[in-house]
This record gives sequence, structure tokens and C-alpha cells, in this order.
Amino acid sequence: MAELHDVEAWLGALLSQLEPPMRTKMLREVARDVRRIQQNNITLQRSPDGTAWEPRRVTARTKPGRIRRKMFAKLKTAKYLKAQANADMAEIAFVPGVQKLVRVHHYGLRDRVNRRGTEVKYAERPLLGVNDDVANLIRVTLLRWLSE
Repeated sequence: MAELHDVEAWLGALLSQLEPPMRTKMLREVARDVRRIQQNNITLQRSPDGTAWEPRRVTARTKPGRIRRKMFAKLKTAKYLKAQANADMAEIAFVPGVQKLVRVHHYGLRDRVNRRGTEVKYAERPLLGVNDDVANLIRVTLLRWLSE
């Protein structure tokens, strides 16, 4: 935990060298690139750490030709996965309308299939997270902006 505070202090000192409009521009670029990495993970159906998600359950719906798209195909679009930034922070988050669905799948919680349906325990499928690719991207972008 102390390492995190050291990194935060180091980044804070470096970022204070940039003017607020430039920080906003840099953080917007970082947020956009991180969102692209997260979208790619969702497309490949893997966790941020690189492990594959547990596949869908075998049901009558899984007959060939019934399911036409992969899991969370629409959630990864920019309509639902937003990247925002200002001079102080960058944020990648799902819109409020789908956050319950995302939370249930991300943490592997229990939820009802439909309003009166049975309660089902969903498999844990982490949708967003930080990995080495994200950390390297942030580091490279930060150093590029500070060297300009």
C-alpha cells in the first residue's frame, strides 16, 4: 500500500507541471485508450488478468444458431461504456442503466433471470480492471506528454 502512495505522490508532482487544459487532454487520451483495451478484453471474453471467462451454461437456447452474438457484445460499445476525463481524473464506467447487470456478472452475484423467474447464481466474469497493458499504456502516455 505504501508503494501506491509513493506512485501517487510521484504522479501528482509530474502532473502538476501540466496546465489544467493539457491535463484534461492527456487524461481524455488515456481514458479513451484504456476503454479500447477493456473493449478488446470483452470482445475476447477474458478477464483483465488474461484468464478466459466461464462459458455460458448449456440450455435449450444454446442449440446451434440460437445465440447470434457473444456475451456482452452491446455493453462494450461507447453507448454503454463511457470514458470521461477532466483536469483531475479519468474515468471509465458503464452507464447507470446497465450497472446492475454489470455488477452481477463482474462479481458473480445472484439475480433473477426475469421479473418472476428463479434466482440464478451467475459466474464471475470481470469486465473492467487494471492489468500490465493498462499500466504500461498510462506510463507511456504520461511520459510522452511530459516530454513534449
